[in-house]
Amino acid sequence: TKNYIDRIFALFYFGHYWENLEIKIGKVSFNMIYVEGGTFLMGAQNLNINDKNYDETAYPEEEPIHTVNIKSFYLAESPVTQKLWLKVMGYNPSASKSFFKKHEQYPVDSISWDDSREFIERLNIITNQHFRLPTEAEWEYAARGGNKSMGYLYSGSNDINEVGWYKMPKSQKVMGKKPNELGLYDMSGNVWEWCHDKYGCYESATKDNPTGSKIGVNRVLRGGSWHSDAHYCRNTMRNSGSPAFNFISVGMRLALDKDNL
Repeated sequence: TKNYIDRIFALFYFGHYWENLEIKIGKVSFNMIYVEGGTFLMGAQNLNINDKNYDETAYPEEEPIHTVNIKSFYLAESPVTQKLWLKVMGYNPSASKSFFKKHEQYPVDSISWDDSREFIERLNIITNQHFRLPTEAEWEYAARGGNKSMGYLYSGSNDINEVGWYKMPKSQKVMGKKPNELGLYDMSGNVWEWCHDKYGCYESATKDNPTGSKIGVNRVLRGGSWHSDAHYCRNTMRNSGSPAFNFISVGMRLALDKDNL
């Protein structure tokens, strides 16, 4: 009965397909930001200061730098909040839930990749849409600012303190720092974010909308978190975890294909 009522009262304000979307489920709402497609150089290297995507703190896993073509899509303005998770799932898994009554806009945490998939399945039933996790390439493209990128080290700035929560005692309310060039918040710090992809080594060849490794088990995590050092919050930093892994610094962000609206 609850899911049926929620589905009846799921309201959408789509406007034109190239505009940002405001999505409402009852009294809970969130925004999806339109990310216009484009081409970018994915990854980083620390060997040649005069070459492309140089970053002295880059890890070998961030190489080789390669060209990626991304089609247009939507990405959530912020990580999924505890309020939205509770609305969809009926419970709050977050280790920080003791702060929930005062801070409903904290990011949901302590969720596995498997949990994120279950959340998306339920959300899609409620909304009759096709939400999903972003691919790793989509995530990095958006974090860099898409086709509006200014080439920052972190998502929206070269100063992590302007855009990200890191080295903190706990997570923080979403959208408490500056957004990046596209209007996306918290892509550096606050919570690690699951991506769709299986984790694997990069290839040097040009890729069109890559979806990750065809082998392996672990899934990609991006963005760093509230307890990370700054270099873990860089746009190109890669991490991974078992699909069943959950931790107090791990959350998620929603993506949506433009063509599925």
